[in-house]
Amino acid sequence: MAKHDFGYFAHEGLSNMFSHGFMSFAAIGITVACLLIMGTFTLVAVNANGLLKDLEQENEILAYVDDTYTEQEAKALQKKLEAIPNVTSATYISKQQATADFAARYPEEQLFQNLDPEIFRDRYAIKVADLEQQGQTVEKIENTPGIAKVNAHEEIAGGFVTVRNVATVVCVALIAILFVVSVFIISNTIKLTTFDRREEIAIMRMVGATNGFIRWPFVYEGFLFGILGAAVAFFLQWGLYEAVSRGVANNDTLQLIHIIPFQQLWIPVAVVFAAAGILIGVGGSLSAIRKFLQV
Repeated sequence: MAKHDFGYFAHEGLSNMFSHGFMSFAAIGITVACLLIMGTFTLVAVNANGLLKDLEQENEILAYVDDTYTEQEAKALQKKLEAIPNVTSATYISKQQATADFAARYPEEQLFQNLDPEIFRDRYAIKVADLEQQGQTVEKIENTPGIAKVNAHEEIAGGFVTVRNVATVVCVALIAILFVVSVFIISNTIKLTTFDRREEIAIMRMVGATNGFIRWPFVYEGFLFGILGAAVAFFLQWGLYEAVSRGVANNDTLQLIHIIPFQQLWIPVAVVFAAAGILIGVGGSLSAIRKFLQV
């Protein structure tokens, strides 16, 4: 293939794209919609996963030691608790330390400054590796001899796990559906072009043009559909993400939710959008031109 052929292919692909204005707009529009919905649910899943990791690092299960245990017996429980699968650490907190921590949490309350340590229990602050297994871990901690009560915020952990899992499932399903729809629309858009040029294609075949020479302008056309759709979708996704981030940051009830800055995500988002857009566009083109090249 001669080098100047690339200029011809690009020119023909661009001309083909503008020859069916409405269908070209529809093809780019559906590509944008596909990538935008795909990107939104993917970013929700990414942020939910990030929140889970933060929660795993900050979340503590409080395991209260039986009142009948002496301090030495209570400390001996540490090895048993750390041996439980999914437990990363078990930090012993004595009654005196628990009293001091409670008083420090409410420094303005004079009533809490001179509490008797005996009203508190020795306890362990336990961290887990995987929040999805927190329920089973709590059950094993509760069944450990010497542990009287366990306090764990399973609802919060379960909520984040559910959000992440739902977002992942919806994301995969929408990607599959919208990918097929996008390829179908782009394929039909290019079929219109090939149908209008069927006589030209027939003549080119008669004079010995190769399938590759005939196919390349349509591949360029599909490439342009995909890359333009990806570019529009990327900037729309950026604007939408920043708007949601500002909304969460300005909402007092959502202060616990940390949104990952888009500056940390834009490179992988841009790469994925570009790759998916090109795949959709070129795939639709190859699907459309295939039957016109059959002998």
